[in-house]
Parts: sequence; structure tokens; C-alpha cells
Amino acid sequence: MIKSISLAAIICAAAILFVMPPNIVQAQSSVDTAPKVEASTDSGNPDISKLSRLRFITDNDYPPFNYLDESGNLVGFNVELARAICAELEVSCSVQALTWERMITAIEQDAADAIIASLAITKKNRRRVTFTRQYYQTPARFVTRKGAGFEKITPEILTGKRIGVAKGTSHEAYLKAFFSGSQIKSYDRRDTARQALIDAKVDAVFGDGVGLMFWLSGIASNGCCEFSGGPFTESKFFGEGVGIAVKKDNPELVEILNFGLDQVQKNGKYKQLFLRFFPVSFY
Repeated sequence: MIKSISLAAIICAAAILFVMPPNIVQAQSSVDTAPKVEASTDSGNPDISKLSRLRFITDNDYPPFNYLDESGNLVGFNVELARAICAELEVSCSVQALTWERMITAIEQDAADAIIASLAITKKNRRRVTFTRQYYQTPARFVTRKGAGFEKITPEILTGKRIGVAKGTSHEAYLKAFFSGSQIKSYDRRDTARQALIDAKVDAVFGDGVGLMFWLSGIASNGCCEFSGGPFTESKFFGEGVGIAVKKDNPELVEILNFGLDQVQKNGKYKQLFLRFFPVSFY
């Protein structure tokens, strides 16, 4: 998770865009639309007659997804999405902050109904919770120095080029699988790889799109660099995205939440929230 990011960095956040792996046609970027999230495959409307409230829990230190504003109020994309779902389902709603370590235990003990805190859909997490469908995914991105001429990114274009990446990450594994013709420079720390780009010791950096977004919009990058090419979302390397988590084996609540997500998407509220917290689309 991203820690201690200023509100100014949030407002100035640059775009993070989705794309398929190099051997697949790349998605088109967009600066004025929300991501196209697939609707659930459930047919018909779920029975919500017995549901009177939804108790969501989240973290308070992952801006702009969930964080405390200057007045100490819990805000963020995840927080407002939870409230929008409740409004669509016409049920009362609460969204409370818990420490990351206590969240899954809280729903296991019925102290809350659902986690909406950018929890990744992984095999490990699935052992303890059941997920709704994906409602966003964190892509991988390339960053290059401004004016370097890398509007497009392909393995052929980067053949022989130096790419900085954090050692032992899925991003390093992806580069080794698809960009083997490049000079892959692995660093112990992400910020070391980024500094290497500033110092022209590498031609590009590859890493987590959210982290790179905040780096680009913050003072550490000194305005040096920009995203190049499109985003990468190969699930084998970068996961299956983020979903709402509920207590293990609770298909009824999953169906209801999927329906709520679908309605928020259809009525345009999802797009409104997305553009509110990400002035430039990160898809």
C-alpha cells in the first residue's frame, strides 16, 4: 500500500492506463472516461428484502482510495463507492476504518459485512474471503524521461535499451519473459531504479502504475519523466484486480454486491467518482 501521500499529490495525479501483454493488441488510453469494468454474469435481480444495512470496512492510509481528509473524515474512492452501492440497494450504510491486519478477522467474526479497501483478488486471500467481481485493476507501466521519444512501447522498440526495475518483483519477472532483448537492470529498491532514470543510467523504468503515478506527480521526480506506452494487466503476473471481500462462502451477499456494482456502473455514478478522485483516467 502507498503511505503518507499528500493531498496535493492526489489532486495532481497523472494517468495510469490499462493494456494487454506485448503479444496482444494494446488497449486505447482515455483521459475523460472511467474504466470499462465488466458486469457480473448473474441473471436477474437478487433478493435484498432481508438486507437492511451494509457495514463496510476499509483502511485510512491509502489515498486517493481511502484516507482521512484535513478534517479527519474518512473519504476516498473506495469509501464513496461503498456509499453509492448502498444508495442503489436502498439500505443503510456505514464505512469504518480498521487497521489492515484486522480487516479479514473482522468479517470472519461478523463485526463487519464487507471489505472495500483495494484488497487484491489472489489465491492467498481467497483462502479466507470470497470476492465480488473486479471493480478496478492496478496496471504496470513504463516511465521514460520526457522527450525520449517512447510514445509506444513494444519489446522490439526496447530491444537493447536499459530498463530499470525492482528486484524480485512480478514486474522483473514480466520483463524477463517478454522483454528479454532489453538490458534489464534490477535494483534492490524502487526509488533507486527511479533515480537511475533521472540520472540517465537507464532508458526506462517498469513498475507498479499507482506508485509511479504518485512519483511522477510528486517532488521526487522533479518533473523529469512521463508514462510511455500503454498499461499492462497480464493477470498471471499482476493479479486479477481488486474486489470487495466478504465472509468466506457467502454467495448471497456477493450476488447483491455485484448487482450494486453493476447498477453504479450503469447509472454513471462510478464514472463520476472515478473522475472526481482521478482527474485524469488511470485506465
